[in-house]
Amino acid sequence: MKFTQMLDAVAQRQRSMLCVGLDPEPSKFPNGWKDDAERIFDFCAAIVDATKDLVCAFKPQIAYFAAHRAEDQLERLMAHIKRNAPDVPVILDAKRGDIGSTAEQYAREAFVRYQADAVTLSPFMGLDSIEPYMSFEDKGLILLCRTSNPGGSDLQAQRLADGSLLYEHLARLAAGPWNRTGQLGLVVGATFPAELARVRELAPTLPLLVPGVGAQGGDAATTVKAAARPGGALMVNSSRAVLYASSGEDFAQAARAVARQTRDALNAAA
Repeated sequence: MKFTQMLDAVAQRQRSMLCVGLDPEPSKFPNGWKDDAERIFDFCAAIVDATKDLVCAFKPQIAYFAAHRAEDQLERLMAHIKRNAPDVPVILDAKRGDIGSTAEQYAREAFVRYQADAVTLSPFMGLDSIEPYMSFEDKGLILLCRTSNPGGSDLQAQRLADGSLLYEHLARLAAGPWNRTGQLGLVVGATFPAELARVRELAPTLPLLVPGVGAQGGDAATTVKAAARPGGALMVNSSRAVLYASSGEDFAQAARAVARQTRDALNAAA
């Protein structure tokens, strides 16, 4: 099944626009596991098991694993999700951006080694930096467009010769000539709701991955109003607010409670 089909099916079945980001920081682990990088898999697997019926996707961020030499734990986590939540797509948040044979290796890393259903990519080297991933025809390729960080404006909000802004140009390309295989989606931050609405206008049917709700200050209801449209999947990511809802032994139950509240808040705004 293609990534977009998986996403549509699980979002409808579980009535969810919530994507839970898996960004494990051992310094924030619950008492007894605190600062123990060997428990990264255990922590993330517990979060997955507690929230798997509430989400439309999981999004492990590769840097949080690689920084602790925990790539093997990421492989185990991906396999765990495939076994225990096989219908929930997994987005590897890697933000890769390179060309030629190097991009081919990054694609193998995401889709062969880690068995991800989608990967985040930086499109600023152009279409040929994305093409190697397109040979994995059932996978999703989610391109950075208007990111949630303030510094994104340094480039993404620059005005081009035709009068459009760079992020608008990227949205048009992703919704048009670049999307010849139907695999593309866009990353657009919840911290810029007006720009989010503009991207949705330019790319009405593309899946949008929206970080920045919760700890980064984005508002769930505003995000849904800006970007929820029939025929265009919406994945609203929450990481820290879910993962670290409790520092006690009840961390998984607390994560579930926050995930449920967030999912319900998103649905109420639709």
